[in-house]
Amino acid sequence: MRNKAWVVDVNMGYGHQRTAYPLRGLAFEEKIINANSYRGIPEADRKIWESSRKFYESISRAKRIPLIGNIIFEIYDEFQEILSYYPKRDLSKPDFILKRTYSLIKKDWGKDLISRLKKTSLPLISTFYIPAFMAETFNFKKDIFCVICDADIARAWAPIIPQKSKIKYFAPCNWVQERLKLYGVKEKNIFLTGYPLPKELIGTKKMEILKEDVAFRLLNLDPKKEFYSKYKALIEKYIGPLPKKANHPLTIMFSIGGAGAQKEIAIKVLKSLGKEIEAKKIKVILSVGIKEEIKRYFEKNIKHLGLDPLFFREQSLVEIVFGKTIEEYFDRFNQKLKTTDILWTKPSELSFYSGLGIPIIISPSIGSQEDFNKKWLLRIRAAIEQENPKYTNEWLFDLLKGGRLAEAALKGFIEVEKMGTFNIEKIVSSKNK
Repeated sequence: MRNKAWVVDVNMGYGHQRTAYPLRGLAFEEKIINANSYRGIPEADRKIWESSRKFYESISRAKRIPLIGNIIFEIYDEFQEILSYYPKRDLSKPDFILKRTYSLIKKDWGKDLISRLKKTSLPLISTFYIPAFMAETFNFKKDIFCVICDADIARAWAPIIPQKSKIKYFAPCNWVQERLKLYGVKEKNIFLTGYPLPKELIGTKKMEILKEDVAFRLLNLDPKKEFYSKYKALIEKYIGPLPKKANHPLTIMFSIGGAGAQKEIAIKVLKSLGKEIEAKKIKVILSVGIKEEIKRYFEKNIKHLGLDPLFFREQSLVEIVFGKTIEEYFDRFNQKLKTTDILWTKPSELSFYSGLGIPIIISPSIGSQEDFNKKWLLRIRAAIEQENPKYTNEWLFDLLKGGRLAEAALKGFIEVEKMGTFNIEKIVSSKNK
């Protein structure tokens, strides 16, 4: 029981679940609890969660509708807007969403979940703010931790009366740390840990697995070794000497969000790179999650593009990452990241995976928090905004020739904290003796 905790997430999109997955070693019986779908959840509680999930997914899909879609989403996004950081000022006043959340909790939303968790004397780690609020409201005695999975956050993430709250926050970056202070969270309740990245992609605290993967990746991202010739000393300081030959073909992974948004962009990319794939210049991995209909969508389009022979052979140059369960999906996703050279994604929680030395190509953001993730990525130069997907075969290889993707890989590795999982485990364990 020592050094264990209740690890709680919500299965609304992949962000909060992906954040919890690296912490499964801390979880009691290595089982992560879904606050919105655990066994025995009261029907009234389930309906509240389900209506929120369906609403968010419908809004995300609506954004793809010409003209009206953007209008609908902008109205919704007004309610979750992250206010400008400057000028620095007191932002502790609760907003509409926060008041609405607490009004539902006061009507016993979440009481059943917390009553179950209180039966065992363990701290709670939540990757979403609402279960943390529920725990505090229903007098959870042990420590309550909340892991933040974006580079900036709305007021809704901090308690309604932050100055009196016991909730402790794990911040992934300085922006979040300072934002929490503006929201009134006590400084002693904020820990700058970094985002929890998968241990299997890092190794020990010496990062031996990660450094080896980055070394091979840089060979593919800097084919003419122009970047290496300029920054050899810096590369060898942080990564070590590079191997003589890459252990995999140049590989780009396109990650599809949980709501299936942006899958049309992925098809344009695949179509644009068709000749390069056939010529074995590049491999494309489509990360589709756990939804069968999205998997079938891509299988159909791969066949339509005439790429299915490259998809079904043993050494596939077009690949789909799919899992029947979320655990299976994350496991396969993490395995494929080892030999992924470029990650193309909207600026979600995956923004922090730039810390693995993987350059990010940013597809259009969905929501205020992703706008801030994008701003953060561009500020540290760990990412590049996508150009027109129809011409990926042109601009992508120009970026490779210019060394910009190699630079983004190294900047992400150097600038982004990689020890988040280790740091969180250390703090939880020290408080659970």
